[in-house]
Amino acid sequence: MGALPSRQMSSLVSAVSAAANSGFRADLFSLWMKAWGISWLVAFPSLLLVLPLVRVIVAAIVQSPQARR
Repeated sequence: MGALPSRQMSSLVSAVSAAANSGFRADLFSLWMKAWGISWLVAFPSLLLVLPLVRVIVAAIVQSPQARR
């Protein structure tokens, strides 16, 4: 469940970060891939740890359809 969102998030953030820090240069793609690999190794386990807490918080905020009746 967390693999796809963590890949997308870390891809976007690492691309923006690599371009902002190094500018648009010839080796930007390789810099981005290195940054993406490192950031995904952090993002995926972090998402797996945080996701259960987020579900509890959302469930507390959002009223279930059965509770509205």
